Amino acid sequence: MASSSEAAGQWKNPWPTEIRLNPARDVLHVSFDDGARFALRAEYLRVESPSAEIRNHGGPKTILTGKEDVKIDGLEPVGNYAVRIGFDDGHDSGLFSWDYLHRLGSEEDRIWAEYLTAAKR
Repeated sequence: MASSSEAAGQWKNPWPTEIRLNPARDVLHVSFDDGARFALRAEYLRVESPSAEIRNHGGPKTILTGKEDVKIDGLEPVGNYAVRIGFDDGHDSGLFSWDYLHRLGSEEDRIWAEYLTAAKR
């Protein structure tokens, strides 16, 4: 049964309760208030960056390869809705909203499989 807020069309977006980078700087651990917990690899985050560079300014998505060894250089909160992730290859223009991070975690198997297929072309 839907909650009263869901029934009223006020879907509650997932909210992060913890964001932690591992010491090797290659995995970002994110926990959400809905109980979801994800370990997101730096390579995965880099190739799925929501930046215009990857999203190709609205055109076909750019498929990046050769990012297997990329590390996360920094995390910068952006307002109350996102985090800017900086990578050691100099990329730092992607703003990862909480919703997007949650989707990357919950749909990782499908998204990664699609990336691998596209990268082989």
